[in-house]
Amino acid sequence: MTPYRDWDRDYGIRAYDIGSTHVDVAFKDGAVYRYTSLSAGQANIDRMIVLARAGDGLNQFINRAVKKRYSERLT
Repeated sequence: MTPYRDWDRDYGIRAYDIGSTHVDVAFKDGAVYRYTSLSAGQANIDRMIVLARAGDGLNQFINRAVKKRYSERLT
């Protein structure tokens, strides 16, 4: 997984992994969730990828737009 930069210091996300059809997000509490285009919508996945790579705003976006729309909890 790629460490999340967290420029705005919202401290919610530790790392992420971008796949061809999903984004896995590792939160600082140890939970890892997979968001897919089927569960969260392709437009939301595209936005999550941009935010993850930028290292800013991903936690806020998840809380606001996709919160529980993950496909599975990995850990």
